[in-house]
Amino acid sequence: MGKAIFYIIASGLSFLVVNFFVKILGQGPDSLIFPTTEKIPTHELVLFRSIVSFLISLYFIKKNKLTVLGNNRKWLLIRGFSGMIALTLFFYTIDHLPMAIASTVQYLAPLFTVILAVFIMKESVSKWQWVFIILAFLGAIVMGLSNLVINDPSVQISWFWLGVGVVSAFFSGLAYNSILKAKETEHTLNIVIYFPMLGIPVMGIWCLFDFVMPHGFSWLYLLVIGVFTQIAQIAMTKAFQIGEASTISPFQFIGSIYALLVGYFIFEEKLTTAVLIGIVLILIGVISNIIVKHRLNKKS
Repeated sequence: MGKAIFYIIASGLSFLVVNFFVKILGQGPDSLIFPTTEKIPTHELVLFRSIVSFLISLYFIKKNKLTVLGNNRKWLLIRGFSGMIALTLFFYTIDHLPMAIASTVQYLAPLFTVILAVFIMKESVSKWQWVFIILAFLGAIVMGLSNLVINDPSVQISWFWLGVGVVSAFFSGLAYNSILKAKETEHTLNIVIYFPMLGIPVMGIWCLFDFVMPHGFSWLYLLVIGVFTQIAQIAMTKAFQIGEASTISPFQFIGSIYALLVGYFIFEEKLTTAVLIGIVLILIGVISNIIVKHRLNKKS
């Protein structure tokens, strides 16, 4: 179990590195840390992330002598498109919201996974799960309502970008369900490669309208985003393969603490008490839901 916890913490740290450089490249010259960095459009970040992920995945697919397109192509396509939409919207929220808020709202994804599984996987949801789902969404509402009691523009939270974060979590939940539908017939590499395989042409066309040529260290930052995203996904997959979900899932949400500290000390992001209460409500709702779901699975 110690190894599983190590993997999940390593995954969280890797995602933190990704989010950090997405924030840096999203700020561009306004960055307090690297003011000489040019501002890279969010969809261009997704494009470069997709290229790196595609090349790494393709290498291992060829090495393992697998077919690229897989078997259950319907759910692989759904996984690819939903994952692409989720990540693109998430990167936008990192650019427009404090890191702690963007990261925490993304943790609503497991709740959307549960809700969508009712329709896709025909799973049932217990009364207590619904209670914790409502609690978590209440946390997101509390964060948005903080604007009503705080007049300081520096700590205002955009309802629009908060909503974009929730939509991103929804598509992440759809992506997780599509993985469940495809896992019996597909190799992990086939599931992973559909995201960049679809992301490259879609984001490539989008970038034709406002492509920004990276210079100097920006190329390195883009490479870091791609490589560490791959590391994070592999580490998270390994953690859930060798550990129990109810034990390791709480460690997954340490990422909110990472994001809170980095946002406060590096990006000088201010969070109100109401926002912190909202973050806590979301984490309690999500973690409690995971624990309840695991206990119900054990009983059955």
